[in-house]
Parts: sequence; structure tokens; C-alpha cells
Amino acid sequence: MSLLGHFDRLQALRDQLEAKLDLDDAGFSGMGYRARRDLRQRISEISQEISALQRSRYFES
Repeated sequence: MSLLGHFDRLQALRDQLEAKLDLDDAGFSGMGYRARRDLRQRISEISQEISALQRSRYFES
């Protein structure tokens, strides 16, 4: 997988996880505290990886 493909996949995954969290916030899901905490942690990890990719030379103009 290319770096750009990996970047796009990470962004899509983060968006999906954030949408899942939003649905739970709206009361459409019955996630417990631990599941929400784990989901927020995973979103944070993905965001950090996206930030690292954006800072890499590959994304410099």
C-alpha cells in the first residue's frame, strides 16, 4: 500500500470511529464507559499517526 493510500485509509477509519462515538453521544448506541474510552484512545492514536504522516517529507510542498 502506498503512503498516500495508508493516509487515506487512516483518515477514513478515524472518521468512522468518530461517527460511531457521535452516535453513542446521541443515544443510538449502548457503549459502556470502557468501550467509549477505548474508542477515544484509538481515535487519538490514529490522529497521532496522521499528524506524523503530515509532518513527513512526503507531504511537504
